[in-house]
Amino acid sequence: MNIGTMIKRLQDIMRQDAGVNGDAQRIEQIVWMLFLKLYDAKESEWEIVEDNYVSIIPEEYRWRNWAIDNKDGRAITGEEMSNFIIQLFSTLKDLEVDENTDVRGRLVKEVFTDLNNYMKDGVLIRQVVNVLNEIDLTDFKVRHAFNEIYETILKDLQSAGKSGEFYTPRAVTDFVVKMVDPKVGESIADFACGTGGFLVSALNHMKESVSNTSSNQLLQQSFYGVEKKSLPYLLCTTNMLLHDINEPQIIRGNSLEKNVRDYEEIDKFDVILMNPPYGGTEKKSVQQNFPTELRDSETADLFMVEILYRLKQNGRVGIVLPDGFLFGSDNTKVAIKKKLLEECNLHTIIRLPGSIFAPYTSIATNLLFFDKIGPTNEIWFYRMDLPNGYKAFSKTKPVELKHFEDVINWWNKRVEIKDEKNDESLTETWKSKKYSINEIIDLNYNLDQCGYPTKEEIILSPKETMDNFISKRENLEKQLDEKLVEIMSLIGDIK
Repeated sequence: MNIGTMIKRLQDIMRQDAGVNGDAQRIEQIVWMLFLKLYDAKESEWEIVEDNYVSIIPEEYRWRNWAIDNKDGRAITGEEMSNFIIQLFSTLKDLEVDENTDVRGRLVKEVFTDLNNYMKDGVLIRQVVNVLNEIDLTDFKVRHAFNEIYETILKDLQSAGKSGEFYTPRAVTDFVVKMVDPKVGESIADFACGTGGFLVSALNHMKESVSNTSSNQLLQQSFYGVEKKSLPYLLCTTNMLLHDINEPQIIRGNSLEKNVRDYEEIDKFDVILMNPPYGGTEKKSVQQNFPTELRDSETADLFMVEILYRLKQNGRVGIVLPDGFLFGSDNTKVAIKKKLLEECNLHTIIRLPGSIFAPYTSIATNLLFFDKIGPTNEIWFYRMDLPNGYKAFSKTKPVELKHFEDVINWWNKRVEIKDEKNDESLTETWKSKKYSINEIIDLNYNLDQCGYPTKEEIILSPKETMDNFISKRENLEKQLDEKLVEIMSLIGDIK
């Protein structure tokens, strides 16, 4: 099975269709079809092991009954296929579900609720379906080999405009999971799960210790994700099914829309792994779900607060956050960091090269690791430098797990590392350094330590340049507003 050839064949067919515009639409088109094919393959297994299994999909709309081409001239195509797909979407969007419908049944309706069929030409739809039918997803080995193709599809999102926000490089998710080390029997959550990268990395990591049916059942029930957008929700649920999680607990919605004060022990998790969306803003009604002093419009900040309310005692977290959280000095960010350090042990911050998410974005990001075993006493900072010979990561030279080897070696035997100075007049800088909690407090909770002494050679697109400018301007305006409030308060006191 040649991965590149298959993807190219599908793309070449869809480029001929006037209804499909761009990679993001092509990916959505491929994956909704793949979802139905995969779901049909899983149903074949469920029918064998469950005597009374009944599909929620009406018989004529099951993949096996409309998509298979026996080359006898009876397969639907052309205008008949175009009209059938319209009816297919209408039927699946309107499936009746209630409290008695199992997770597998609800999944189908949820997946199709906001999906679109972009292809208009029924002949071309038939050609795409026939290519997908060359893959036998009822074969366990073939299904697992297909994971590589699916990973290629997800990587393509990085260069598909804003859709790239749904994909975190596999090297990053694998590294974070390796350091957090989730165990079978623990509950794993991602409250903005995108395509499910962190959940799948955790699943692959935990599979290594599955030795019997009992531990496999625990594994099946370990994962929980929330995603509010239709395309990544589809991609994530398909991803989990491909990895044989038969009833993926992936919820369609916005995690931030529930009041954090209402969370009970049942809503908490042993391990939380996240790359929350950042740079976005949340509406006022969402911000009201957070205590006043922790209330912010910045999405990443609110997710950090969400984590603090949903982490179990002794639980562990690995999260990707932008630089703005580390150096932010406005009252809200300081309050969030203060709460984090008082309630949790923030033991490690890894500074990542700015190009690690290239080509989607070059916003500087960091990995924060903490657990809920007590307050923070000290924080280790480590700067992950680019590999020798690299000016930046890129689409042709992406980050790989091997690039984290120095970080892993340092993690297991921590030492402070001072940067070499070529000029004695230069300020002393550190690649790795330990800070006590008192030092951090004296710095007004500024976590921007062991940063990069020189910038990577990255050329931003006009849009990225404007996004960075707008983000910095909004941050400055917010700080100015707070200072004005303080000044007005002082003037009032003087009067």
